[in-house]
Amino acid sequence: MNARTLPPTEEPLVQWPKEGVARVPFKVFSDPEIYKMEQEKIFRGPVWNYLCLEIEVAKPGDVRTTWVGDAPILVTRDEHGKLHAMVNRCAHKGALVCLKEKDNVPSLTCVYHSWNYSLDGQLQTVAFRNGIRGKGGMPEDFDPCKHRLQPLRVATFAGIVFGTYSDQTPPIEEYLGQSITRFLARNMDHPLTILGTHSQMIHNNWKLYAENVRDSYHATLLHTFYTTFKVNRLDMDGGIVLSDEKWHHISYAKRATLQEAEEYQTAGVHSARYESALAGPELLDAWTGFDDNITHSIQTIFPNLVSQLTLNSLAVRFFVPRGVDKTELYWIFLGYETDTPEQTQMRVMQSNLTGAAGLVALEDGCINSFVQRGTVTSPDVAAFIEMGGKTAESNESSRATEAAVRGFWHGYREIMGFK
Repeated sequence: MNARTLPPTEEPLVQWPKEGVARVPFKVFSDPEIYKMEQEKIFRGPVWNYLCLEIEVAKPGDVRTTWVGDAPILVTRDEHGKLHAMVNRCAHKGALVCLKEKDNVPSLTCVYHSWNYSLDGQLQTVAFRNGIRGKGGMPEDFDPCKHRLQPLRVATFAGIVFGTYSDQTPPIEEYLGQSITRFLARNMDHPLTILGTHSQMIHNNWKLYAENVRDSYHATLLHTFYTTFKVNRLDMDGGIVLSDEKWHHISYAKRATLQEAEEYQTAGVHSARYESALAGPELLDAWTGFDDNITHSIQTIFPNLVSQLTLNSLAVRFFVPRGVDKTELYWIFLGYETDTPEQTQMRVMQSNLTGAAGLVALEDGCINSFVQRGTVTSPDVAAFIEMGGKTAESNESSRATEAAVRGFWHGYREIMGFK
């Protein structure tokens, strides 16, 4: 990953415990200097960042604003149909160039001083470049070619637009790895439609959410709806698949193969002890969309992208750091163009399972703020992450494991240089 090796004279920002990825120093969730370092080494480093979906910039002139870490980014499709990504920052005074979340325009103009850029970010015109009546204006050696919007490399896969600042980032399919590309294509490589979007602010460090979506251990315990209505339980057939680099993962379950385990009665899983019913049981009706019978999956791509399928509710989520203790979480609910009206309605109804107020995601909006508040005063203490072992390895026989969480920290430590 081309992680920088710290010079011997430079004191590391954090001393990682000797147990490695089975421990996580609480300091990484609250230290401003570590947060600043992450922006440079991760988000502006050799990784592919989620930018948007291709369907959001489908037509020439389409513009979509987004984020890479805490940097504002814009994605465009030019008049020739080519995608571009660049920092949303005017080369003149640094103002935001695009202010709308979505737009369709022939070119990009900064409202401050009317510097105008083509859709690939090249500077085209400067207001009063030659001054007024021969006086003022830019010096003779002013070269517009040297003042474009800062570009990012762009790649697309399965309908997703990715961007990177780095020339060292490998091609997107190599970055993802074979198992991740295959499963991402399973869910996403179809003609997509957007059914709805929303976002929420969560009051915790971005890495706590990165852990959360990799944590299959908590799903049965925190998300009581999952257990009560048998949507996703650890006693269903399922598994955890880590990428070769370990920092991406897939967690999956098969609803039809539930074999109720005694541990659900003895491990304090209260929601497994009672019979409950829905006033609208049709919420959990579902059709079989894939031959593999997987009915629930969470797929993560380092650093901050999630693809989810819960019954028939398909969505992507991406989360943006808004400071050391604040994260904005975006949800985009999807369908396929080939869906019938009944299938679309089912997907829309099941979108209530997740999201900011979802029946199985409401808890995630607050639980990591509890961790943030509980750890901020103890930077020298470390989390204990040994469920399912001490290493980061795939396990397709059990999801009672924190292997994928350890996988995230494996990649994080490597790219940050924390050994």
